[in-house]
Amino acid sequence: MTQKSSNTVWHHATVEREHREKLHHHKSVVLWFTGLSGSGKSTLAHAVEDRLHKMSVSTFVLDGDNVRHGLCGDLGFNDKDRVENIRRIGEVAKLFTESGIITLTAFISPFRTDRNSARKLMPHGDFLEIYCECPLDICENRDVKGLYKKARSGEIPFFTGIDSPYEAPDRAELTVQTGTKPLEECVDSVIELLVGRGIIPSK
Repeated sequence: MTQKSSNTVWHHATVEREHREKLHHHKSVVLWFTGLSGSGKSTLAHAVEDRLHKMSVSTFVLDGDNVRHGLCGDLGFNDKDRVENIRRIGEVAKLFTESGIITLTAFISPFRTDRNSARKLMPHGDFLEIYCECPLDICENRDVKGLYKKARSGEIPFFTGIDSPYEAPDRAELTVQTGTKPLEECVDSVIELLVGRGIIPSK
């Protein structure tokens, strides 16, 4: 990692996070969706965003594939690059939280240490880990992108769940059974979490 310049100083904005939250009429937070490829992370994150949007809640989804087209376009999928990928996302999510909106991230983020590092970037309560629990066989049967088939044939090395490990969360704020429960029921669980923590008003 490049050494930080000694000439940089953190600039404290005149408009602070609490002012932005007041403008949005809700608190800001990071919803960190994690799970195997095909577990339904992106599907659930976007469905939650759609529900929140209809509730006049300000949101933005940081999607794994989209981020790798730009911000993390220089990274591969070996362990070192996966760590850097999640580090960058954690920093971006932290900035989004300061903007006063609800940020939803949809990344495999396979390593527990990296997810915990992202959690530590933020004040307590700002990082809500949502584990999309789905058995590997169901993820493979879905295989929307055909990635598992390629991984099994050796075309894609370091594929999570096949030849690279996935470490399930040990303290997720919410676990949703995305392999067996209907999407709407999973969305309801996330909304209930936000309401229960006082992040969004009950409607």
